[in-house]
This record gives sequence, C-alpha cells and structure tokens, in this order.
Amino acid sequence: MPKLVLMRHAKSDWDKPGLADFDRPLSPRGERTIPRVMAALEALDIMPDHVICSTALRTRQTLALALQGWKDDMRIDMTKAVYEAEAEDLIELVSDAVRGDAPETLTIIGHNPAMEDLAAILAGPGSDQEGLDRIHTKYPTAAVAVFDGSWDDFGPGRMKLETFIVPRELPEA
Repeated sequence: MPKLVLMRHAKSDWDKPGLADFDRPLSPRGERTIPRVMAALEALDIMPDHVICSTALRTRQTLALALQGWKDDMRIDMTKAVYEAEAEDLIELVSDAVRGDAPETLTIIGHNPAMEDLAAILAGPGSDQEGLDRIHTKYPTAAVAVFDGSWDDFGPGRMKLETFIVPRELPEA
C-alpha cells in the first residue's frame, strides 16, 4: 500500500544571531537524532523511492543524514516551495508527485507548522488516534508521521496515520 512519510527537519542551531532562518544549520543534537529516527523507519521497513525536500539548509542537512540509510536510486526533488508552504500547498505537491508513475513511498522533508497541519488534515478513518493526539499536541523536530492509503483517493481525511515517531521516545543509537 502506498505510503506518505512527513519528516520534520532535525533540531536547528540558533547560536548565530542575524543568520537568516533559511540558512540555519542543524545543531549537534539534530545531527545525533537522525540516526535514531532512521533506525525506527528501517524497523518499519520504510524506504522512500521519492523525496521532496525543502531547500533550507537544515532540511538539506537532514536529508543528507537520512540518505546514509536510504537507497541511492530514489528520486529527489529539492524545492523552496516546501520551505514556504502551508498544508494546502503540500497537498498540491503530493498530488503532482503521485500523478502518472506514482512512487510506492513518498517522503516530504519540511517545516512546521505545515508538517503538523498537513498530518492533521490528512488523517482519516482507522488512523492511530494516540499518534494523532500527539501530533495535535506537538510535532517536534525530526518527528515523522507515516501514512498509508491510496494515491487515487489522496486528500484530506483520506489517509490512515500508521504511526507517529518522536525522537525523544526512541532508544539511543
């Protein structure tokens, strides 16, 4: 069954006053978090064949760390549209990505509040209610929402939240 993976970038560094938001790098904590998240995704057999990633520095660095555990023959689209997006914009990006030769697993690496809003909008019948409640409470950095459903029926309330991965709940790598 097709999967949509919504990954928020890892923790960014705020130690450089005056640095533009777009140019903020990952913090050391953010860099240490991604291997744990990747281990959790691997345990669920989540391997994207298409990634859409924001062009902000912290999302590109998150992707680079994720690629250490993902196959190297996937399609990767880098776009500033994810950085600037609201949930509805991300729905359009996903809809465009799944037209025609749709991926089995599509991953978006982006930012809040769009990731949190999109997860809340997509969750439909059969969704993990505990995970959905946690999404509504907080979608922390490096958190990942995994949905499954049909690309033919993709839209608000039509995907099933399978799991919500929160890094602080994961064992140390």
